[in-house]
Amino acid sequence: MSDILEVGSKAPDFTVPNQDGKSVNLDTLSGKWAVIYFYPRDDTPGCTVEANEFTELYSKFEDNNAVVIGVSPDNEAKHCKFIDKYELKVELLADTEKTMLSDYGVWQEKSMYGKTYMGVVRTTYLINPDGQISEAWPKVKAKGHAEAVLNKLIDLKG
Repeated sequence: MSDILEVGSKAPDFTVPNQDGKSVNLDTLSGKWAVIYFYPRDDTPGCTVEANEFTELYSKFEDNNAVVIGVSPDNEAKHCKFIDKYELKVELLADTEKTMLSDYGVWQEKSMYGKTYMGVVRTTYLINPDGQISEAWPKVKAKGHAEAVLNKLIDLKG
């Protein structure tokens, strides 16, 4: 799959371990809004900006009945280091098998310096309490993104 998921469609189910090895799936998020952001790699410049901005606004997401979850192909140990280094509040999922990344359409062919490779296209989905995709942001620029997601969440909640 190479296209992002459509707004209004059902979010694909998943079961992926978080940074502590605890399984997280769509059912565990039921009844809450979920911000699921996909990013290439822990502790890289753009990914750090994005994670820090979501952390800064974390309590505002909580106030709006939303959880914030980052997903990358990094393993649990890398996620723990990343969380500890920046005191992140977001939960990070370790999709080392790239199943969720593929199901959500963010594992795509990319190119740099004339070489093509498979990688994560920075994308965010806002999933409503019924498990439907309420908004999608493809090819995200990290700076200021968390605030845009929060504003959209508040707008959709009315």
